[in-house]
Amino acid sequence: MDTNDLIQHNRERWNDLAAANLTYTRPLLDFDKTTAREWLLFHGTVPAGVLDNLQGQDVLCLASGGGQQSAAFGVLGANVTVFDLSDTQLARDQEAANHYGYSLTVEQGDMQDLSRFADDSFDLIWQPYSINFVPDARAVLHGVARILRSSGYYRLQFANPFLMELEEENWDGNGYPLNQAYVDEAEVLFASPEWDVWQDDGTIKKVVGPREFRHALSTIINELIGHGFTILGVWEDTDRTVPDAQAKPGTWEHLLAVAPQFMRLWARKLEN
Repeated sequence: MDTNDLIQHNRERWNDLAAANLTYTRPLLDFDKTTAREWLLFHGTVPAGVLDNLQGQDVLCLASGGGQQSAAFGVLGANVTVFDLSDTQLARDQEAANHYGYSLTVEQGDMQDLSRFADDSFDLIWQPYSINFVPDARAVLHGVARILRSSGYYRLQFANPFLMELEEENWDGNGYPLNQAYVDEAEVLFASPEWDVWQDDGTIKKVVGPREFRHALSTIINELIGHGFTILGVWEDTDRTVPDAQAKPGTWEHLLAVAPQFMRLWARKLEN
């Protein structure tokens, strides 16, 4: 599958997931300034002072459609741009903007190509779990470095590259064995291509998810440093919630207790 086929494939997958009402695709329509800030602080492990005054700040929600992050920043007075592959997701962002009454810029495209944005366009770039849906993390980080202003902040969430292929179904009675080579930019193959999407009535809808790729920790950290960023901190999901070590083996809760799946970092671009 070439690059254009991959882009089209993942766009269709995210549109299908949004149509199935996946949790991350549902716009958040009950924020006020207090709850919007609290939501960002919880989900972002935000360094002190970063959210103190967003009024008039230029914020890019990168590969971040769905009307969640953009809604929080919009309510807090930022000038928000959302860049995402999925047209359905971007429609959710516009729904949130219309609900709250703030202006929003939406751009559809592939995060590996940020050429439509001018140099030094943004004060803050917030990227949720999305960089693993493309093979070339270096292209993404190069683009981020170019369009972020000096002293600007970048928040990135990504898959724990050492444990990325593990699923609860991998439980073998003793643990969750690793069985794929640790290769940067390699596609990670899961036991099933389908995601479980919980419905409001408690049932589960099976939806084929996007393709995902491993990005070595050294690639992400060293690329950021090479582009003039200072790493302010790196966190694993276990810092936000207490893992349930007593959960039943073979469940998602147990897997998270023994193998944290996601990491987050904040970086600041050094002044030119």
